[in-house]
Amino acid sequence: MHRDIRGSGSLNIHLKKSLKNSETRDDDASLSSGQDLLARLRADIVKHTFAPETKLKFSDLTERYGLGIGTLREALSQLVSEGFVTLEAGKGFRVAPVSRHDLAEVTEHYVSFEKRALTRSIAAGDDEWETRIVASFHSLSIIEDLSWAERMRRHGDWVDRHRQFHEALVAACDDRWLLRLRSLMFYQLERYRFLSKMNREKSPTRKGTEHRAIMEATVARDAQKATALLERHIRETSESILGTLA
Repeated sequence: MHRDIRGSGSLNIHLKKSLKNSETRDDDASLSSGQDLLARLRADIVKHTFAPETKLKFSDLTERYGLGIGTLREALSQLVSEGFVTLEAGKGFRVAPVSRHDLAEVTEHYVSFEKRALTRSIAAGDDEWETRIVASFHSLSIIEDLSWAERMRRHGDWVDRHRQFHEALVAACDDRWLLRLRSLMFYQLERYRFLSKMNREKSPTRKGTEHRAIMEATVARDAQKATALLERHIRETSESILGTLA
């Protein structure tokens, strides 16, 4: 397999689609099921349609999503267990707050889960897995090679392709629980990334260079190098986000 592309640069599938679609539109269309509602609510919190600590009123949510209070309560309770929403007796549901301490904890857990998942993925991955990594990197690099202004205009595309690239890296991991925990931490960190998206975290060229290095080390089956590059990539991103938090 040729491993250098010249010029190329879950919690569930519903969340992936919701994040991309809600980045480009903000509609009040009724949702067809409680599962759709859970994905849409989670996506709206991640992308800060609902700001941190916003009170989530049933009257507003019923109007926005077109589903009843019982279905809303069930979805919100699930999001409490995932850490996106808080519930206080007598005060109702609120979007979980953000803080430097919380970001530090999310980062530590995400680094741990992502490195373990990548190591297992490298050990088990086949040719199809390698092909998916290279293809997802190429797709991501198309956005990262754009000017900053154009990239921000296509931020929704970047978010979707960035997620696909990181998921491709760990796709061959055979530990389902590890992938589930890794996915939860990914979306928690994504919430912080959205909070600071208007700040130039790193130049697009630098991000692209980092992604290429991670891709090349991974398909070369160099787990030690790939995980070290991945950890540095995650920690530097978190450091840049810390600068935007009080």
